[in-house]
Amino acid sequence: MANVWMHNGFLQVEGEKMSKSLGNFFTINELLHTSNFGGRAWPGAVLRLAMLRTHYRQPIDFTVKALEEADAALRRFHEAAGAPDGAPSEQLLEALADDLNTPAAIAELHALRAAGKRDRLAASLALLGLYAPELYATTVDPALAAKVEALIAARLEARRAKNWAEADRIRDELAAMDVAIKDGKDGTTWELRR
Repeated sequence: MANVWMHNGFLQVEGEKMSKSLGNFFTINELLHTSNFGGRAWPGAVLRLAMLRTHYRQPIDFTVKALEEADAALRRFHEAAGAPDGAPSEQLLEALADDLNTPAAIAELHALRAAGKRDRLAASLALLGLYAPELYATTVDPALAAKVEALIAARLEARRAKNWAEADRIRDELAAMDVAIKDGKDGTTWELRR
C-alpha cells in the first residue's frame, strides 16, 4: 500500500473554487478544531471519508452536506462493525489496487455492512483510517436518559390528545437539550446531537 497519497484534482467549497479571495479557504486544522465550516468541528475520520468518496482524479466539492453524509455513513458503519481483528475485504483491496478507486472501496464498505460482515467491515475501516468507534459511543447519563424518556412520553400523550401546541413545546425543549427525535411506525426514537 502507498505511504503517501496526493490529490491532483481541484478542491471546491460549496461548488466554488477554494480561494482566500472568496473567503472560502479552510485548512484541515480549522475543520478539526473550529466551527468555521458548518457550525461545528469535524472529526478526522469524517473529513477522510468525505474526501475518499471522490476519485483522486476528480475535483472534490467540499460541502457541509457532504460532511454530514460522511458522518451519517460512518455512524452506520460503526453501528454494524465489530472489532478490527480480521482481514480487510478482498474486494476493497482490489478496488484500491485498481488506480486507487476509493468510490468502489466505499461501496464495498456499504456491501459489508449490508451483509453483516462485522469483522471484515471493521478491518476495512481500519485500513482506510476510518475506524473510530469512540466517535459514536452511546454512553448517556442515566438521569438525562430518564428525563428525555419522560419528555417523549409526555409529548406522545399530548399528541394523542391532539394538543399540538404542547407537543411542539416539548419537541422544542428536547431540541434545546440537543436531543434529536424521530417519529416512526415503531414509535419515537432519540439520540444526542454531536
